[in-house]
Amino acid sequence: MFCFSIPFTQSAVASPHLLFFPPTPTPTPTGISIPTTLKPRSSPASRPCRCTNVDLTNQHEETPRDAYPKQDQSPPPPPEEETFHVLTAIKTVYNDIVIVDTADSRMLLLDSTHSIHSILQKGGEKWTGSYWDEFASLPPIVPEGPIAIYGLGGGTAAHLMLDAWPSLQLEGWEIDEILIDKAREYFGLSNLERCNEVGGGLQVHIGDVFSPEQHLPSGYAGIIVDLFSDGKVLSQLQEVKTWLELSNRLMPYGRLMVNCGGVSESSIDGKVNHQSVDEIWILNSTIKALAEAFPGQVNWKRMPESQGQNYLALTGPLPDVTSWSAMVPTSLSEAVKQWKPCKPFH
Repeated sequence: MFCFSIPFTQSAVASPHLLFFPPTPTPTPTGISIPTTLKPRSSPASRPCRCTNVDLTNQHEETPRDAYPKQDQSPPPPPEEETFHVLTAIKTVYNDIVIVDTADSRMLLLDSTHSIHSILQKGGEKWTGSYWDEFASLPPIVPEGPIAIYGLGGGTAAHLMLDAWPSLQLEGWEIDEILIDKAREYFGLSNLERCNEVGGGLQVHIGDVFSPEQHLPSGYAGIIVDLFSDGKVLSQLQEVKTWLELSNRLMPYGRLMVNCGGVSESSIDGKVNHQSVDEIWILNSTIKALAEAFPGQVNWKRMPESQGQNYLALTGPLPDVTSWSAMVPTSLSEAVKQWKPCKPFH
């Protein structure tokens, strides 16, 4: 499941098959923490969202440092706030699920971190401006065949991929059945499960992706890995043996594309300031495990600060980026040029 906080000013896909009437909001159950504001990380230009259902009159905030500017200084303008309301909130064995609506978007929040795991914009802009978009660049560089999404969440990646490549056969894996039910109800996931006019669509599987039984005997052309819990990459993804096992589920020349999260605390050893641009991937424990599992066969990129600075990884030889750029939708043509191979760390 996706873990990434993003600016609420950015756009996301809202293709015709996503248009549906939202269900009636449901009461918040006891034990679910509802955020009073949604503030994305690493995005100074973003606008906080304030929940309209929470009484904030008794909240007290510590006076911030330099709250009273000098006489020759003007205070900065207050950030513009965007109200939101909770559509549904439920606690499951695996997640605290909260789905919220703003004037511009619908978002899936999970766990106590209230990180945004899926988003659906209500406007007509196709791309999200975040790493979800990157997943839609995978199909032209893998063999023909089904592509798996490990960590389906609300289905943002599946929506984007089928919008760009309608004939794709996607298989989405999610451990939380209730989350899938909510994604069908609020994010139009069920629309993707119906075979479209060119034969493409999404097949949803409920289960643990690490179970040996959870794989396609003939192999996947590609596997997208987007697995998080409590705001962190699953610990299994930092183990070499995990990647060796997952690679066995690929058909020949298949690839893994992975959301690796941000800088890993365990990787910060006092040498951070000495990393070259080509070596900063070493700060991410998931990419380090991938590079150890597949020496010389891992590529990486880092999203810009405005998009969360997540690291992404791609296995296999680096494709010819000029050719790759010409094959993907125009909005992704420059983004694929940013991939680079993981060079040996010294």
